[in-house]
Amino acid sequence: MTLRICLLMVGALTAAAAPNFVFVLADDQAWNGLSRRMIRSLPESGSDYHRTPNIDRLAREGMTFSRAYAAAPKCEPSRYAITFGMTTTSLNAPDKRTALRLREDSRHSLANALKQANSAYRTATFGKWQLTRSQRELGFDRDDGRITQNHDGESPNPQDPKRMFELTEKGNRFMQDSVEDGRPFYLQLWHYAVHGSNQSLPETLGRWQAQPPGRLHRDATRAAMADDFDRAVGMTLAKIDELGIRDNTYVIYMSDNGGQTRYLRGGKTNVTEGGLRVPLLVRGPGIERGSYCDAPVVGYDLLPTVLDLASPEASPPPGVEGGSWKRTLLSGCDSGIDRPVDRIVFFFGEARGREPGPQAAILRDNLKLLYFWVEGRAALFDVDADPRETRDIAAKHQGLAGRLQRELMGHLREGLGEETLARLQSGEYSLGPDRRDRPRSCQDRRRGRGARQGRFQTR
Repeated sequence: MTLRICLLMVGALTAAAAPNFVFVLADDQAWNGLSRRMIRSLPESGSDYHRTPNIDRLAREGMTFSRAYAAAPKCEPSRYAITFGMTTTSLNAPDKRTALRLREDSRHSLANALKQANSAYRTATFGKWQLTRSQRELGFDRDDGRITQNHDGESPNPQDPKRMFELTEKGNRFMQDSVEDGRPFYLQLWHYAVHGSNQSLPETLGRWQAQPPGRLHRDATRAAMADDFDRAVGMTLAKIDELGIRDNTYVIYMSDNGGQTRYLRGGKTNVTEGGLRVPLLVRGPGIERGSYCDAPVVGYDLLPTVLDLASPEASPPPGVEGGSWKRTLLSGCDSGIDRPVDRIVFFFGEARGREPGPQAAILRDNLKLLYFWVEGRAALFDVDADPRETRDIAAKHQGLAGRLQRELMGHLREGLGEETLARLQSGEYSLGPDRRDRPRSCQDRRRGRGARQGRFQTR
């Protein structure tokens, strides 16, 4: 037996006292962007064109969430919420501009909270990092060494599209080093794929250009990128098996925001289901193989979930609004998620071109109320019975709609402040003078072309 194998065996046994975590975050992958269906009985909840066998295998070996939501319908605020376990409004980061300013107390980030609960943990993050605080300040022991943006994912190497294989190799080395040292770990792989512009291996693209398109998805360049990305995820899963730590490692796969599905309403930058629903798969010890769960979960649940699985006696940092999935995962979805406040809230304040302007939503169980400032109205949907949000039931349930709207506005007031909420209500909210594409006021958009563009389209 070689020294390396001995070290791996000893490391795996030592690390068994605490679970490992691998969090793979896709960029801009729509709810039905995988060949795995998010709802077993609904063909439109999976792609009829993309093929993702490695990620599908992860689903077969774990739990698939049919109603998983990104914390925001765009990258930066969504990742910000994941990092601190809070809504983007409570973090006062409702759009791309404000999400670039991190909260003052970096001790309460996911990585720092995990290490405070158990100092044995090693942490690493590789890939897209648009937050202005350094990775080290937010608790990561190993990282890419710099703040990165979308353009950093545009790989100059034709054999490494979107740098997906480079990131995978960095993650694999980190896992191996941690196991050899007998240390439990949290690894965060925030990939640039499948965000445009589309990149793939030349041979993969050639193969997909020869394939007939599907009804839901038909872009060969995007299908090829999804294919190569799936291969990269497969390399991560293979390394976990090689290290002998599969039985003690939770693998969490998610997207940072939704996208066009040709089924759900809206897409990226919308707080409708298309912009917020994302694929979520979790595999790990105690999770039933091939299980499905329809409990609503959200990206800012990740921090309390990891903390609960790693160190059950530890309390989440102050202000955390997410709830732990632990009981849900280990019960086959028979137990729900307890959050400090029984609701999930979304707000997005950015508005450019055809984007619909400031918008917010509150979700409680199967009921979702949306508020659009451009149109000056609210709408209520039962997203369990009507996931496409085609039947507004607010008129039939005026009392309930009113209560949800008041609760939503109270949450926004507390997080964004009275002045910002007043500007929203008066129609004068905008991103500010530092953006060339500063939108017109909500009132102006209601009067003319902006109002027409502001209406969401059912796809």
